[in-house]
Amino acid sequence: MVGDPIGDMFVRIKNAGRARKQSASFSYSKTKMDIAKLLEKKGFVGEVSRRGKKNRRNIEAVLLYDNLGEGKISEIKRISKPSRRVYRGWRELKPIKSGIGLYIISSPAGIIDDTQARKLKVGGEIFGEVW
Repeated sequence: MVGDPIGDMFVRIKNAGRARKQSASFSYSKTKMDIAKLLEKKGFVGEVSRRGKKNRRNIEAVLLYDNLGEGKISEIKRISKPSRRVYRGWRELKPIKSGIGLYIISSPAGIIDDTQARKLKVGGEIFGEVW
């Protein structure tokens, strides 16, 4: 049993990228699927698909690499944890790595990145950051 499912997802993506795997696989949940779709939309991972049936469902995310073999995801970190939740208003969200990275935010508008949060003027819980 995993204590922090989203943190586990981030670690699996990071470890698969460092091991130069083609894809990363982790257990399915709606929130994790929304996070994976956001990463796909922003170009950090390739195709995201749901595999399996009923209780054995998994999410499989294809990892992307550049011409030199370096992963598109240099780092993915969990910010808000089950033991310590972190919330930010839209005014407090500054660009990460001069706009190269992004925050993954759970807001009233759904799972969005920091750019969308500033545009929609909504804040929320910061799940993590990616660059």
